[in-house]
Amino acid sequence: MLFSPVVLGDVELPNRFVMAPLTRTRAPGHQPNALMAEYYAQRASTGLLISECTMVTEGTSAFGDDPGIYSAEQIEGWTLTTKAVHEKGGRIFMQIWHAGRAAHPLLNDGKEAVSASAIAIEGETHTPEGKKPYTVPRALTVSEIKDIVSDFRQAAINAKEAGFDGVEIHGANGYLIDQFLRDSANQRTDEYGGSLENRSRFLFEVLDAVTDVFGSGRVGLRLSPLNSFQSMKDSDPIAWTGYLAERLNRFDLAYVHLMRADFLGVQQADVVSVARKAYKGHLMVNMGYTAEEASQVIANDDADSVAFGTGILANPDFVERVKAGAELNEPNPNTFYTSGAEGYTDYPFMTA
Repeated sequence: MLFSPVVLGDVELPNRFVMAPLTRTRAPGHQPNALMAEYYAQRASTGLLISECTMVTEGTSAFGDDPGIYSAEQIEGWTLTTKAVHEKGGRIFMQIWHAGRAAHPLLNDGKEAVSASAIAIEGETHTPEGKKPYTVPRALTVSEIKDIVSDFRQAAINAKEAGFDGVEIHGANGYLIDQFLRDSANQRTDEYGGSLENRSRFLFEVLDAVTDVFGSGRVGLRLSPLNSFQSMKDSDPIAWTGYLAERLNRFDLAYVHLMRADFLGVQQADVVSVARKAYKGHLMVNMGYTAEEASQVIANDDADSVAFGTGILANPDFVERVKAGAELNEPNPNTFYTSGAEGYTDYPFMTA
């Protein structure tokens, strides 16, 4: 079933393999480049490629060399990638993103981090001055929230100009949209806090803005109801998942991309079946699936497509290897967030 074609919104895919968004820090100065184009083009046989998280506005870096889509130079740089992928017959969505409180001032010329509420992430992060504690963010004003919605709209416009087939809105993993959605990070008392309806307001405003640019059939959304990465948690992830899945039906999105588990194992629940029951559109699932399990999930109609992370990172011809039953390259975690071609574009293809 993984090898069967599928229509995902307005985009036809030749197979149901998806490359999950993977931060790789190969964009010095936040500028997309030819090396990145080579990396994505190598993996173009995947049904759909989703780019690494890409900043919708400057001064919001969480990794240092993460790319942006807010300048003319970045649009031009990303065009190298879309052209290379399309020349190989591939399809690619850009994941657009605001890091919120995960953006350390030392990575952003001293710019203060912002979030739903003035609550810091626990622990430390990597900065140019070594590992440093996360800072306490400033709670956004309503006016600033509206400005960030406009930033997402402009990012979608820019991604379209750069040639992307669509965009995925990053609503997961403890970044800004997720910081509004889950109650551990959102203690607001205005129209953006409190109830599920209020906490999801920012997300829905972003969806309205972005679908207005691309059309809903070329917009996806990633959610992580269980992931406790970056001090995230919700008091009722099952109710949260069901509520959002039901409300998202009105957008007629290309897909909802659901992360089924918690990186750190703090929260455990079956959110996939909850989402499958409530959401009537294309459900993409992610986190730790083998090709065998993914095939079964699709055969059972528990999801429509499956996103793979490090498997595709280490195997540019992942689809062909799975089909042939060939051995897979092992990913090298030591090069996930470094620079240059090593551990990026030098993973070997299958030999005949």
